[in-house]
Amino acid sequence: MIRKSIVLFFVLFSFFAAIAQQKQYKVHTIAFYNCENLFDTTNDPKINDEEWLPSGSQSWTPEKYQKKLDNLSKVISEIGVGENPNSPTVLGVAEIENRKVLEDLVKQPLLVNKDYGIIHFDSPDKRGIDVGLLYQKKHFKPTSYKNIPLIIYRNAENVKAKKDEEEKTDDKTEADNLGRVYTRDQLLVSGLLDGEEIHFIVNHWPSRSGGEKRSSPFREAAAALNKKIIDSLYQINPNAKIITMGDLNDGPYNKSVKKVLGAQAKKEDVQKQGLFNPMEEMSDRGIGTLAYRDAWDLFDQMIVSEPLIRKDYSNFTFWKAGVFNKGYLMQASGQYKGYPARNWNGVPGYSDHFPVYLYLIKQM
Repeated sequence: MIRKSIVLFFVLFSFFAAIAQQKQYKVHTIAFYNCENLFDTTNDPKINDEEWLPSGSQSWTPEKYQKKLDNLSKVISEIGVGENPNSPTVLGVAEIENRKVLEDLVKQPLLVNKDYGIIHFDSPDKRGIDVGLLYQKKHFKPTSYKNIPLIIYRNAENVKAKKDEEEKTDDKTEADNLGRVYTRDQLLVSGLLDGEEIHFIVNHWPSRSGGEKRSSPFREAAAALNKKIIDSLYQINPNAKIITMGDLNDGPYNKSVKKVLGAQAKKEDVQKQGLFNPMEEMSDRGIGTLAYRDAWDLFDQMIVSEPLIRKDYSNFTFWKAGVFNKGYLMQASGQYKGYPARNWNGVPGYSDHFPVYLYLIKQM
């Protein structure tokens, strides 16, 4: 009897496996990439871009700029191809100087046939670095988009941070005489992904300039703004499908993400109209997107709204997420072997961050 039961089990298993294999799914890759100082070579008097000019400290020539574009286009063309041969349908980007650099990027040979559209606004960041969104026009149709400013002020006691508490970063948080901190806007884009409404929020939260603890209130304010945007979308549609992505300058475990935004690490802990953060489990396993003082952290994150984790494959549903960390994106030797292969001493690299991505799937 036991032997017959085992045989029956394998017959049934083979039957259901065959049925599962017959199911076909439409897959879209959604990604985010901090492009690390994607500046052109033209002086813009409205921003502090002097470092990234041919005469600047980086000796940023047209040839170096083109090499940077080549590098980034190679990465973008390959993100997520392990499960989906198409490059990202939607890609959020950070640390880009202006719309022109995005126009130059999507014209690169590896990307031009993808016919990417561009959504971009100039932010008040003093260095002129912005966020933006690229999307494949044949799959995603924007219906609305706007930039939402983060208005924050530096407290008087925080103006002078101790040098030994400063983290080395070229992403400085600057304030004016009134203490207003000028940082990146949050970009909200709503549209139809193959006919289904999806909302994307692209973030680049305030840096850790001045030290993690001193600067934490700025990122908590950014998280509060992000939560306000998400709640407003939920108020319009309780079943809103939202993906908030970006370089948060905090990990999944920090207060800004865990407490203020309320992102949960486990699907079963996500309440209705809550948020699921698949990056927290990766962070717990030691996977990171950037390295500092021989320690990895996962600042680049993809967080999804509760309706995207419902097991309804007749509509687009979250499948899985990942960090794109191929070997060629890492330093091959020297003190920083294994770190992201960033721009270094005026030599164009890829980025000091690895890209992150997730897959949305829908049964065909």
